Amino acid sequence: MFRKELSYYFSSPIAYIVVGLFLLTISLFLWVIPGQWNVIESGYAQVDGLFQIAPWLLMLVCPAMTMRLFAEERQSGTWLLLRAQPIPLWQIVAGKYLAAFVLIVIALLPCIVHYFILFYMAEPMGNIDGGQFVGSMMGLVFLSSSFLGISMLCSTLTKSQLVAFIMGTVSCFVVYWLVLQDHYSSISRGVVDLRDVVFFLSVDMVAIVVSIVVLDQVEKK
Repeated sequence: MFRKELSYYFSSPIAYIVVGLFLLTISLFLWVIPGQWNVIESGYAQVDGLFQIAPWLLMLVCPAMTMRLFAEERQSGTWLLLRAQPIPLWQIVAGKYLAAFVLIVIALLPCIVHYFILFYMAEPMGNIDGGQFVGSMMGLVFLSSSFLGISMLCSTLTKSQLVAFIMGTVSCFVVYWLVLQDHYSSISRGVVDLRDVVFFLSVDMVAIVVSIVVLDQVEKK
């Protein structure tokens, strides 16, 4: 299931478009568009803007990546064919989630380029807080994992991809604003607290388990 979903992502132009727009938007805000996040205008060797912009973009990217996972399967009728295979429900959900997670990690990796650009631009060269950058990148990975779990859960609740996308975006915004923001900010300071890690992993597990329960109830109706 994991390989099937991952191969679908790489064979679909939508994944490339979404990831490309994500990376392009971040680059424009950091280097081209004037404002508080523009590195050149700030005069400092730091990419704080990257970690301030990315969470809001991921609220769109993650639902876009997961909206089809179950909504499309149920709408097209392929879900029944999939369930006819000797694959446990939890493996289907876990496989789809892991495929989306690997894709989002791949999408985040090019952001490291901004660090190396600043590394060589800094005066003196290398005068940049590498520990904070690593912590912030880890924060983005954990945050993305939770956004994916929440968005995937929304995809189990409807047969419409558009509705799944809207529900996922709104849900990610609300959960981020209420609980995830503080934990993300904590890790972004460069100090990886085990409590923050456990919290993000707990959100992931709850989203996966609830997704399994929802799909199980759908089958019983």
